[in-house]
Amino acid sequence: MSIDPSSIPSFGVPQPQPGPGQGGRPAGPPPIVVPDAKLVTQLLDQMQLKHATDEEGDLVAPWEGFRVYYMFRGEQKELFAVRAFYDRVYTLEQKPEILDLIDEWNRETLWPKVYTHTHEDGIVRLIGECQMIVGTGVNLDYFITTTANWTQASVGFEQWIVERLGLQQDIEDAEGTDGEGDAPSED
Repeated sequence: MSIDPSSIPSFGVPQPQPGPGQGGRPAGPPPIVVPDAKLVTQLLDQMQLKHATDEEGDLVAPWEGFRVYYMFRGEQKELFAVRAFYDRVYTLEQKPEILDLIDEWNRETLWPKVYTHTHEDGIVRLIGECQMIVGTGVNLDYFITTTANWTQASVGFEQWIVERLGLQQDIEDAEGTDGEGDAPSED
């Protein structure tokens, strides 16, 4: 099943919507499909996102500081999940502050729902997750729009947490170094 490029959200840039029967699609509701990795790959390609397949067969799109996984789970791959693994490390002492922040995020946004994962060595990391049941089929436009929105929201969370923790200057300083930990490079 091919994805109609006009159905992919533009995240702010209005796109003309074809009328009934236009745009290469017949009039009427979009088809119901059972999504699979091939469909998600087409969507990521059309969104122009760099991606790969990991050793478990899940699709992964990397960003600086986090990765977004697109995975199907269940005996018949009936559960589709978009899961973001954020690389920033927090200590156990920071966990109460982080929990307060992600509670705020989870109250104020629909997705991704974010939670902490504490490793055996005491390192705390954040994970964002969205899920939908797709085994009996889903409206193609709904699947495309939701997956694209979940991806954008995963990126948005990273920007939000950087802002809330006041880390923007630290990130800019790290990007401005010459790679050896010295002062920022001059332009």
